[in-house]
This record gives sequence, C-alpha cells and structure tokens, in this order.
Amino acid sequence: MGGSRAQVNKPHKTRFASKSSRNLHKTSDKSRIGKSEHNVAKGARAARVQRNKMLREQKRAALLKEKRASSGSASAPRVIVLFGLSADVNLNSLAEELLSLLSPQGYDATLPTVASVEYKLRTTVLKAPHGDLLSCLEMAKVADLIAFVASASSSCEGSTSDYIDSFGSHCLSVFRSLGLPSTAVLIRDLPTDMKRRHDSKKTCTSSLASEFPEDCKFYPADTKDELHKFMWLFKEQRLSAPHWRSQRPYLISQKVDMVADDFNSGNCTLLLTGYLRARSLSVNQLVHVSGVGDFQLSKMEILKDPFPLNARKEQDFMDSDEVCDVEVLRSLVPDPMRQEPLLVENVPDPLAGEQTWPTEAEMVEAEKSQKQKKKKKRALPRGTSEYQAAWIVDGTDEEGSTTDEDEEADGMVLDEGDIGYPGQEGTNYSDLSDDQASSSFGDSDGETDVDSVMMEGENLTKEQLANEIQKIKQAHADDEEFPDEVDTPLDIPARKRFAKYRGLKSFRTSTWDPKESLPLEYARIFAFDNFNRTQKNVLAKALDMEQQNRDDCATASSYARLYIKDVPTSVASKLCNQAKTMPVTACGLLQHESKMSVLHFSVKKHDSYSAPIKAKEELIFHVGFRQFIARPIYSTDNMNSDKHKMERFLHAGRFSMASIYAPISFPPLPLIALRSSEGAGTAPAVAAVGSLKSIDPDRIILKKITLTGYPQRVSKLKASVRYMFHNPEDVKWFKPVEVWTKCGRRGRIKEPLGTHGALKCIFNGVLQQHDTVCMSLYKRSYPKWPDHRFPILDA
Repeated sequence: MGGSRAQVNKPHKTRFASKSSRNLHKTSDKSRIGKSEHNVAKGARAARVQRNKMLREQKRAALLKEKRASSGSASAPRVIVLFGLSADVNLNSLAEELLSLLSPQGYDATLPTVASVEYKLRTTVLKAPHGDLLSCLEMAKVADLIAFVASASSSCEGSTSDYIDSFGSHCLSVFRSLGLPSTAVLIRDLPTDMKRRHDSKKTCTSSLASEFPEDCKFYPADTKDELHKFMWLFKEQRLSAPHWRSQRPYLISQKVDMVADDFNSGNCTLLLTGYLRARSLSVNQLVHVSGVGDFQLSKMEILKDPFPLNARKEQDFMDSDEVCDVEVLRSLVPDPMRQEPLLVENVPDPLAGEQTWPTEAEMVEAEKSQKQKKKKKRALPRGTSEYQAAWIVDGTDEEGSTTDEDEEADGMVLDEGDIGYPGQEGTNYSDLSDDQASSSFGDSDGETDVDSVMMEGENLTKEQLANEIQKIKQAHADDEEFPDEVDTPLDIPARKRFAKYRGLKSFRTSTWDPKESLPLEYARIFAFDNFNRTQKNVLAKALDMEQQNRDDCATASSYARLYIKDVPTSVASKLCNQAKTMPVTACGLLQHESKMSVLHFSVKKHDSYSAPIKAKEELIFHVGFRQFIARPIYSTDNMNSDKHKMERFLHAGRFSMASIYAPISFPPLPLIALRSSEGAGTAPAVAAVGSLKSIDPDRIILKKITLTGYPQRVSKLKASVRYMFHNPEDVKWFKPVEVWTKCGRRGRIKEPLGTHGALKCIFNGVLQQHDTVCMSLYKRSYPKWPDHRFPILDA
C-alpha cells in the first residue's frame, strides 16, 4: 500500500542521546542550539514596551515644555479677543469685568495687559469693534483665543442664526478662511430664574453649535463666579494656533512712537514696543510692518518686563508714574556683514540680452540642422513658401479632438502670429514688428482690456460711474455665456489687431517656451532653480537660529523695543493714530521674503460678494501678517498640462488661480483679498479667499480668443464662410490655422473668396447650415505690475 494510507510508525525513543545528536551543534550551522522561542518573544516584548515608554516620555516632555512656554511665568501674555456676534452685545462691560477680575488693584486702560497673581496668568484683552472689518481681521491674526460673545436676548432677522447678525456671520467666514485659533463662546444676558436660564442657555448653544468647531465650549458669562470659572479653565487650556503663525516671529505693539531722523527729513525711526511671540527675532532680520512694508532694524532693545507675576514687582510697577520708562536690559545692534539686505527688485543689466557674434561651433551646428531639415520631404499646400512651411507641424493630433473646455477643438494652429509672411501681395503690414503692432492697436481685445475701462473714481460723475459699472456687469454676463468669443474689428486688419496671438495644434501637448518674449517686468523679479529645496533650507536655517540662542537674537516672550529705520514720516504718524483703535503688528521675515517674484494663489470668490471681479483690477492682499496691493490675473489649474487658460473674470462657485507680482512668501499662508469700493470713505469688502500655492515665474498662462464666422453656402464637406474676416489679406494670413465648429467638425481654410473677407473651408464631415465656424488663437498673459505696493499709503 502507498500514498496517504501508508502506515507511519513512531520513531524509536532511546534513554541516551546518540553520538550524532550530541554533536548536532558542531556539524550544522543551521541547526545551532539557541534561545528558546519563549525567550525570544519575551525579549521582543520587553523592547517594545521600553520603546513605547520612551515615546510617551518624549511626548510628555514636549507637552510640558509647550505648556510652560505658553502659560508659564516667563511666557508672553495670552491675547483674548472679544468679538460680539451681534451689535446688541456690550463688549465694554465684559472687558471691564474680566480685567477687574484679573487685576483688582486696577489697570491702565491704554495698555490692556494685566498680570494676575491669583490665576498666575498674564492676559491682554482686546475688543473687536463691531462693523470695522479691518480691525477685526488684524485682531484675529494675533489672537490666542477668540471669545465670541452672544447675547441671549438678541434676535437677528435674516441671518443663519437668531444670535448672529450679518456682520458677525461675514466675519466668521473670514476667520475660518484665515485659520481659527482656540475659540470659546460666552453667553450674556441670560435670565435670572434658574430654569429659564438653563433653557435659554441650551437653546443658544444648540443654535450656535454648528457655526463653531467641535471642540468649542460654551460658557455663561453674566456673574463674577461664571467669569472666574471661565478664567480657570482658560488658564489650563492648551491653546492651538494656525501653523502659518508659528513659523515667523511677530510682535504686537503696546506702544508706538517715532523719532525724527536728523539726516533725512522725509524719514524717521519707528519705535514698536511689545512682546515677541512664536519665535526668536534676530536684529539682522528684516521685519514687515503690517500695511506699511518691509524694513531693516537699526537697533533692538530687550526691556525689563513691565507686567511681572511677582506681587511686589507688580505693585511697584503700578505705583510708578511713567509706564514708558522701562529699564533696558540689553541692546542689540545689527552686524553690517550679516544683516539681511533690503533687496526688493532686481536691477536689470541692459546689455545682458545683447546679441553676440556666433562661434564657429554654433555655425557648424546650424548648418547641419539646416541640411537635415532640407532632406525631409513633406506634402505642403500649393503656393506655400519656405518660411510658411517651417511653421507647419506634421501629422494629426488625435488627442486634440477632446471636448474639454480648455481644449475644445483647439484649432490646430500652426503659425506664429507676430511674424509676417514674406511674399504677401497687397499688404504693407508684414514688416510691422510685434511691439509696434501692440503699441499701435493695443495689446488685448477691446472688451477684455481692463486697464482703460475704469478711470479714477473722482473724475467720473454718478451717471458715468453707473454706466461703467453696468458695462462691466454686461461684459461679465457675456463672458459666461460666450467665453473667449471676440469680434474682428472692421477698421483694423485682423493680422495687425491680433499680431501677438498664435495658434496651437493641441492646447495640452503643444510646446511653448516659458522664456520666450518675456516682458520687461521679468527683469525686475527673482526666481528659484528649485523652490522646494530653497524653502526647506530656509526653514531649517530659521529653526537652527531658534535653537542656537545666538547673541544677536531676542528670544520669544521677551519684552522688546524695535527701532525700524527709514520709515516715511507721514506713514509713521498714521501708524501712531491707528494704534489707538487696532494693534500694529510687525513680523520677522525669512530669507528672500522681501524680493519680488510671481506668486500663484488658489482663490475662490467670497459668497457675500456679488459684484464682478475683472482681471488686473487692484485688490488688497492679506497674506498671513503681510498686506500689499496687487493686480492679479486669473486662470484655470490644469493638472495634465503645463499651460493654463486665462479667465477674464473671477467667477463664483469655483476655484481659480490668481497670479500676481508680489514679495516672496513661503507657504502655507492664507489669503484674504479685499476690494475697495468706488465710493469715497467706504471700507473695503472681502472679495475672495484662498491660500498661497506656488511661486513660479515660468507658469504659462494663455489668453484664448475665438474668431467666429457663419456658413453662407454649404456643399457637403465644403462651405463658404463670412464675417470671420473683412479682407482677403487677413484670410491669407490666417490660412495655416485650422478651424473648428461648435457641432464638432474640424477643417482648414482653402482660399479667400471675393474682396470682403469671405473664405472657403474644407471640413472632415458634412457641415450644418446653422453651425458656427470658429478659430482659436492664443497669447501669453502676465500680471500687472502694481502702481503702489502698500495700502496704508492710500489711507
């Protein structure tokens, strides 16, 4: 018998080990006698337990260090911003009750910072003025805790909640886009009866819960005991801040002053005094004063803390008459060899692009390439010149027939629109250069040129202003209904009017040199060979400076005075007045962050803004702590292409890319875009929100125009088309460009017909009489250089 039914006997057992088994460990390395599996498992488990214990201890130490840094005696005061959700909320009484609770001995109203011995906490209490969007925005940027205050007795009609009015809801959406820090909701004006009080608090909580993060807690805040409970919980709370705020040092000024400059009467030295936060600041770093610009430091003083937690020192401070006379502990002066230069724009060399005589090697290489081109034989249309043949691309692009919005029958364009064809009879425009054509007849289409549509607001009457606004709204509606379609002008030849435009065989796969025909502004900006690597090195350098405790740095939580040099005197006086209503913030800049480049933001039109936003219109960009004025252009974000289609308007309901000339900033950073109203004295409104995505001057943004014509006679695959051009010379000029129809046909121009610009076309299918014949042309677009860079200069 065999197989599985075969009898298998047990092996013979012996009392004594055989010689072979005794020498087993000597004869085979694979069968060495080692530790038992139980011991191995026991050792692995012990190592795993030890590793987990070490990780817990590291996390506990990091958490303890963070807690000591944020709430210890040496930490900077915590900033509480009181924001009323409706106009009925009385923030003045709440702020007085909080400050009296923290400092029973009294406090200085001009410096809303107190040190509480009972709570072992230092706090700065700020009141966000209801209705002032800019002040609320600046306070939200620096808040450690935003305490939203709701009134249980208020009733707001026409809003998402009974306790939030329209301005409160508007600010909430802006705060979410900016990045919310730790939040809490204080409920005021509750009934005195306990049952009604509990029911009212429960109703208010359920109504507001959906508007705030899940970890946001609700506190009644009418009595002293309730505020006492809130402050104890706030003291033990672990505060969270947006990530962008922890990458750079910043200072919230408690005192703003200016000192005249003896050598320059137009400039002065701006003095900002306050606590440094988040990171250490070097005296060699550049600083950005919010709304004013980037500056160098002439000196930095580390002062004695005016709000110590020690009771005796605090009493001595309160008894002193002059709060501003603070003892200077250390003075830091910048090193000229290590100080970051205030470099904003690149200084171009006018001879950098000068043509030089080619070398012998370049001449030989050019002759070889010319011979190879002559060897290739191609089937060309009859009458095609050698120069025209150089622009014709062989083969057909099967991928170009996709129905995508950016690629819809992309027109198989083959010619460079800004160069004239030789040998064209009856025209005097073939020798006109690109720049001459654009200067003579404009750079862009009449209905898309935003530079000359709106004049200055003070030069227009009310009727003219209303007419201009109505024209923009009509253009916005037309752009949504008929995107990219333009009319060929009657009085200007199309070959001149669209001299800068060219065609593409395929929007996705055709090549476009990013260094070709760049504008003069590109000589003034900076670019990175590898932006991601540069950002990594810059952040690593900043972290290394933070950990080294260098002599030229003031550590976080220090009370310091910054001497900012070369600030215009008029600007400094405005900041001194502004400091009475809202905090003046200065943040330290990382390396390269003062230099101009091309920044790209992912933006979306704000839901509350209904007016059209045209490309190249001035907007105030709030990017993190920084503010500047920019004139962006908008484009789509194509994931599978290196070219992106320009959009004439920022349309609602979808994200677009906004490209601007602006100082370099390292992401991640939030964006709040404000637009000034036409009327004088009105506050700017939030137009768009988004975030910084990349810094890339080589990003290709193409402006697309579509010339349309209509079939006059149709004979199977052939058709005569009119109204696309108005003279036969234009038809000959655009003859190499492929045409397409809205019903999906593609074809080419065969010849002109008559003297009024009609043309004969051949298509790849039978053309419908009601169809529309189109031709796509493209031109690279660039942002507009801002006339002025910072908003406070216009205030």
